[in-house]
Amino acid sequence: MSAAAAHGRRWPYPKIVAHRGGGKLAPENTLGAIRLGASMGFRGVEFDVMLAGCGTPVLIHDETLRRTTNGRGDVARTPYGELAKLDAGAWHSRAFRGETIPRYDDAVGLCRDLGLWANVEIKPATGFERRSGDAVARATRELWRGSAHPPVLSSFSTVALAAARSVAPELPRGLLVGRIPPHWQELMRDLECVALHCNYRALNLRLARQIHDAGYAILAWTVNDARTARKLLHWGVDCIVTDALVRVGPGTR
Repeated sequence: MSAAAAHGRRWPYPKIVAHRGGGKLAPENTLGAIRLGASMGFRGVEFDVMLAGCGTPVLIHDETLRRTTNGRGDVARTPYGELAKLDAGAWHSRAFRGETIPRYDDAVGLCRDLGLWANVEIKPATGFERRSGDAVARATRELWRGSAHPPVLSSFSTVALAAARSVAPELPRGLLVGRIPPHWQELMRDLECVALHCNYRALNLRLARQIHDAGYAILAWTVNDARTARKLLHWGVDCIVTDALVRVGPGTR
């Protein structure tokens, strides 16, 4: 089998993915960000999913509302009806004023309309790891039903990933790590992951070869210059997540 064929079998998804929908060019984890990423030619997006106080999966990164909205308080204690009233775009720029915190199902509908693949990061609030993994996996199974390329569910939380595996074992999973732990192979095997999602600074060529030789794909985050992106792709890294949509570009897939 050629190297190209092996790569395609290991990672049949886009090689360059827009971080949180639109990188730094749009307010993260909003529908406007996803639209912007797609308009620039990106065929894949990454975004974070957390549970609102009522259990509704929504797109947001932080456990609190302060940084990316005009609200205050904890996401996990605020029902979606209240979250929906907040402005999640004005903090970024006037052009995005009025963007809201999307429900996960709205984001999936947009991705499917635009023909986008997604890396869905399960981002549980503290104490909600198992519940979040379960809820996001159940929603994903239904919302992406019939898709040729369902999303990869990723998380830093092994508890969330284990819960996702239990309720929807058919969905591909990726283990998110900052530093690559010595027991990474054991974790990947136990969680039945298809890919290791790591900080690109934790990678070297030797580790990349070890991960590939073990049969896993590699997603590297967050790569914001073209030179580094080219080096990682030369190493065989399967997917790169970027905030620098202009400098790095969408690649060829």
